[in-house]
Amino acid sequence: MERIVILVALGVLAVVVASLLQRRRPDPPSAPSYRAPRQLDRADFDSPGEPVLVAVFSSRTCDTCPGVWADVSARAQAGRALQEIAVQDDDSLHRRYKIDGVPTTVVADGEGIVHAAFFGPFASGELDEALQAIEA
Repeated sequence: MERIVILVALGVLAVVVASLLQRRRPDPPSAPSYRAPRQLDRADFDSPGEPVLVAVFSSRTCDTCPGVWADVSARAQAGRALQEIAVQDDDSLHRRYKIDGVPTTVVADGEGIVHAAFFGPFASGELDEALQAIEA
């Protein structure tokens, strides 16, 4: 009888210890949300009067950002305002528009309505399609 009581007590102790250890496990890391703004205040950006704005939110420590900016810069033409906003140069815009990952590229019309957003490098033709759709 004494052995049964000891076994039951050890079983209860094992369950309690396992429960405590389970509670101490840290939460898994959360993934960034990577949200894009739906509306931009064009006065916050260069050339607010242009009918199209392509804004690249970047960082000088980002390895991907220079390539994204080069792709955007290659599409410069009349009627398009292209602007790179590095977090080290203007973190207030990153905070205002809740940019939590770079590079984030946003394509907006003259009213500041965002028509397309890209997180990271875009696939071939994606930016051109977004620009054609907004300029049509």
